[in-house]
Parts: sequence; structure tokens; C-alpha cells
Amino acid sequence: MNLKKTRILSLLVMLTMVLGLVFAPITGAYAEEAEKVTVDIVSFNDFHGNVTDLGKDIGMAKMIAYSKTLLEQNPNTIFVSAGDSYQGTAMSNLTHGKPVTAMMKAMGVVASAVGNHEFDWGAELIPGWAEEGGFDFLAANIIDKTTGEPVEWAKPYKIVEAGGIKIALIGLAHPETTTLAKAEYVEGFEFTDPVEAAKTWIEFLEAGKAEEGIPDVIIALTHLDSEQDSETKVVKGSVEEIASVEGIDGIISGHSHLIVAGEINGVPIAQGYKNGRGLAILSIELGADNKVVNIVAKYDDLASKAAEIVPDPEGQELWDAFNDELSPILDEVIGEAAGDFTHNSREENVTLLGRWSSEVMKEKAGVQVAIQNGGGLRESLEKGSITMGDMYAIMPFDNQLVTMELKGSDLKKAIDHGINHPDRGNGQFAGLIVEFDKNAEHGNRVTKITLEDGTPIDMEEYYTVTTNDFLITGGDGYDFSNARNVVDTYIPIRDVLVEAIKEAKVITPVPVDYLIEAEVKVEEKPVIEEPAIEQPVVEEPKAEELKVEEPVAEEPAAATTQTYVVKAGDVLWRIARQFGTTWEKLAEFNSLKNPHLIFPGQKILIPAN
Repeated sequence: MNLKKTRILSLLVMLTMVLGLVFAPITGAYAEEAEKVTVDIVSFNDFHGNVTDLGKDIGMAKMIAYSKTLLEQNPNTIFVSAGDSYQGTAMSNLTHGKPVTAMMKAMGVVASAVGNHEFDWGAELIPGWAEEGGFDFLAANIIDKTTGEPVEWAKPYKIVEAGGIKIALIGLAHPETTTLAKAEYVEGFEFTDPVEAAKTWIEFLEAGKAEEGIPDVIIALTHLDSEQDSETKVVKGSVEEIASVEGIDGIISGHSHLIVAGEINGVPIAQGYKNGRGLAILSIELGADNKVVNIVAKYDDLASKAAEIVPDPEGQELWDAFNDELSPILDEVIGEAAGDFTHNSREENVTLLGRWSSEVMKEKAGVQVAIQNGGGLRESLEKGSITMGDMYAIMPFDNQLVTMELKGSDLKKAIDHGINHPDRGNGQFAGLIVEFDKNAEHGNRVTKITLEDGTPIDMEEYYTVTTNDFLITGGDGYDFSNARNVVDTYIPIRDVLVEAIKEAKVITPVPVDYLIEAEVKVEEKPVIEEPAIEQPVVEEPKAEELKVEEPVAEEPAAATTQTYVVKAGDVLWRIARQFGTTWEKLAEFNSLKNPHLIFPGQKILIPAN
């Protein structure tokens, strides 16, 4: 089925129904409303093992309870996942996803896309999750390099019946999974073009080659990213090309951890944020003749109603059992944070947590520079007691320290790659002082780079560097292929951080002062001298013809000001330094009552020097 071609017809049918209701008896209107059937495809994505109730992250017991409520409200409800379900918290990591599998089974999940983080412990675990959870992994574009065929542990599609119609779900993995997962875990697989894979299997399904027959609706169940403008409601991302594929009636998205409920090219698309904070819904509306008349994308905000959801008793028992087993490990207090170590690598470059962890890595490895990816740290560390559970939440990956020698030109390239990254978390580093031009193109932003003692980096010299075993193999697009003397220490980075906290007892965040925005140079217009004009000889007027006039004082030229729009992460002193002034002057010039409180989008006037 292709809804793009039937939208106009559906509107006409609906209009006819409305007109019919106007003239029909009231009892007839009620009867027709009673016949209306909706099939809801409900998806969660990027759950990342968040089985514990933490407020906005509602946990497994409430997820199970809410799914049962939705099923009671509409028996024609299908539950699916858009991938990245398992890895991310201590309870899930230490059990290799067992509580998540239990939750998905209790919810009645029928299918899941394959996220890049499904490979974090190796593909060997994937078949077991599906078998224990009673669902199928779907991936039409993951090919086993050995056989040249789709992998055995995931089906290209699945047909599910609900409300009297057949719904085909085509699974699509992210084509960049080779750089989004550890290389050794995905080296045996090829992640092909999801567009071509979708076309192949749509043709297969529409030709009636599936045992279940021709589906009434075809939905792409993907781990492809999407984002939606909050004002214009325009949706974009990797899913755009999928929406252009003939035969796709709806798309379920993931990976980007965002709220999406809209359309691309007339195709409805939904994404349900992250960590179980919301659900993405594609509501398939059926007419009286059981034909699909419309599909609407919706978002169900669970975080806002978390307090109202009563945990499922059986789900709570499951969580309690896992918690009893793991609490001696997770609740161990290892130290204290004197302040918040914030981390939002999508908004900031090097964060407070990024600085501290990079410096710890650098010291442990005994090298000059440490580099890690922003996405390798998943949460901020709040002020107060630090537990082992906190450390698993902050660094859920079992990455290891890798040391190397890197030429200056490649070191500069690696740092440049992480600054204001267009579609990944920004890079974190320590051991350098870097100036950059935020307006330059990605990969060419660094304008000055030195060691932390101020020694300029020689592009031909080699420097000792440490990173993690994800980045060394090309993770997140980093290129360390020219490194020499590469050594995998096999030392878990999480253990290194825990060791540093235990030794220090109290850790204190230190502002990041070594990544500096280069001053914006305002180009002055050249002064163009007027060509000399030869004046004609004029006779002097007689004395009686002279009129004495008061000279007119010229107004001084108005001093020009510039306007700067505040970005997330900006502080007034940093803006002042960028324009060669002081924060006190900026505060006074802009009449700021609280110079320490500025907001993204706020306009700051920069006085002329």
C-alpha cells in the first residue's frame, strides 16, 4: 500500500462521512463511531538499559504497567523497539541486558531494530536476547560477509496482524554502524545502503512473495536518526531518503535521542526521545471497510506523567531481584564530588567532566595528550557522594586505554575533528592549549595549538597520546591510522576513573581554560582618498560683500556597536575576551542586572573600542 496516492481520496471519504453524519440519525452517528478501528504501533528507542525508576526515566516496572494500560485501551496495539535497548546502566551492563530482555517480554514487544549499541558486547548476545524476550530483531541491510546473505540472527521483515490488517515491519540499521561500534565487533558484517535494502524488500512484499501474503501497510522500523524543528515542525535526518522510497507508509526512527512526530514527503515519522521518557506512536486509522485511510505520527510524553503511573507488581519484583543481587556493587560509595561535573558534549566542546576524565587518562598512561569522544561519557556527575552505580552511568562502555605516538599534524587533525562536530558529540581532550575559529569549516577550525606548557606543536614531530580502543579503530570518524607504537594496555578506563576518585577522596571540577575561541577580527573598510580636484580661480569679494556666519559644529561620528547572539555554554567573560573588552564593561553597557546569568538567543551589544 502507498498512502501518498490515497491521501486525497481519504479526505474525500472523510468529508462524505461528515456530511452523512449531519443528516443521519444520532443513533447512526454513534454506531459509525463505534465501528472506527485504530491500530497503534508503539515504539521506544535508545532505552540504554534504564530499568531503574529515576523520575523522568520511569524504569522497567512503570514501562510494563503503561504498556498494559495502552493495550487495555486499544487491543490493536503493537509494541516495538527502535534499537539501542541494552547498554548504558550498571544494572543492565553487569548482567548483559537481562533486565531489559525481561521488560521487553513482559511488554509483549514483537520486533526490534538493531542499534549500533547492540554490538557493544559482541553480536553473539543478540540471538539470545531475541529468544529470551520472545521477539525478532529486524535488519534488512546487515549482511554477513562470510555468506554474503542477511545475518541469521535478524530477519529482513516481519508481518504482524492487528485490527484485521497485515502490517509489514522492515528493519533498517544505521549504515555508519561500522564507526559507531567497536571495530572488532562489527568487522564481520557489511551495513549496506538502507534505501536500496528498503526498495528490495518492498518489491518482495508487494509481489506477494511473503508466506503471510501482501501486507496492507509497510512500516520502516529503523535505528536511523531524525530531528524536528520545534517551530516549523520540519523533519530531517538520515530518514529523509527512506521517506522517498515508494511503498513506505510510515517510519519509526531512533539514534538521535529526540522527540519527533511529523512527516517527510507526506510519510509520517515518529521517534520517542530516549531512556523510556517517551513513546513514538504511528496510529493507523481504518475506515468502515477496514481499509487504511490515514496514518498519524504521535509522541506520548511519559516523563510528564511518571508520578501518575503505578508500577506493575510483577515488573517491580523483577527489578527488586536484580537490585538485590547488584546493590552491594552499585551502592558502594567511592568518593565525593565537590561540585557538578557537567557534561553535554552536543552543546559544549570540552566539558567539566571531559576535562577531569581526560586528565586522569593522561596521568594514568603517562603521556602528553589524552583524547576521548564526547559520546563516551553519557551523564554528568552531580555534586555529592559518588557511587559505583554513578560511574557505570557516566561511562557504561567497557573501553580500554590505548597509547601511541602521533605526529603533530595528525594530532592537530584529531583535535580539529572533535571541535563543534556537526553530528556527533564534541571531542574531549587534555594536555594542550588550543585556539579555534568557530566560523571555519569542520576539520579546519584550529588556528593555534601548543602543549600545555605553551610549546608549539611541531607538525613533523611525534607526541605521546592516549585514547580509547573505540577511537583507535576509527570510531566516531577519528583517524589514528598513521600512529606508531600503538599499545592496547587492556586497562578499563572506568577502573582508572574509579581509582582516581578513591585516591583523591574528593574531586573538584576545574573550568576549561585551554580551549579558546579565536578573536573575531572585524574587517575595516579601506579609506578611499578622493582625487584632488583643481579649483577655479575666484576673485576675492569686497569687504562690504562679506557676511560673517557662525561656524556650524559638526556632530561627532556615532560609535558603531556589534551584536553578539549568546550560544549555549557561553559566559560573559569569554564573550568579552573574544571582543577585546571586559565582562564588567559588557555588563554595564547592556544594563545586565546579573552578569552571570545570560541565556542562549540573548543579544549582547559590544561597544566600540
